[in-house]
Amino acid sequence: MLHDLIRRLMASEPEPMPDSDARLALTALLVRLARADETYAQAERDRIDRTVATRYGLSPEDARQLRQEAEAVEAEAPDTVRFTRAIKDGVAYEDRIGVIEALWDVVLADGRRDEGEDALMRQIAPLLGVNDRDSNMARRRVEDRRA
Repeated sequence: MLHDLIRRLMASEPEPMPDSDARLALTALLVRLARADETYAQAERDRIDRTVATRYGLSPEDARQLRQEAEAVEAEAPDTVRFTRAIKDGVAYEDRIGVIEALWDVVLADGRRDEGEDALMRQIAPLLGVNDRDSNMARRRVEDRRA
């Protein structure tokens, strides 16, 4: 399964992904963002687990297992441009806005905004086809929930 997903992510013309692959790819993108500051803290792993559990209706154990699979995918996935293009082509816009919100949730999981994470967010949102306004609104929703 992982090798098929990696192959699809690396294809020159990505095709729509089955739900299970989209779920894994989106979780891998959360992992990539969490690793952007070169510190992959337990708080970030916990936030990813909670995010995917809520988003996909998973048990804590299933969410942890999905994150662990996503860590392997992220380590082998192509550069962020090709990675996000495959997600953009395979996931509906409304779901991509939800992904941006989940990404901001991970960025803010450790209580601070890191320059590397911010830079990656500025890159990821447009690559996913999400405009600045929707990305900023997603960030504000996350910040409001944390306040």
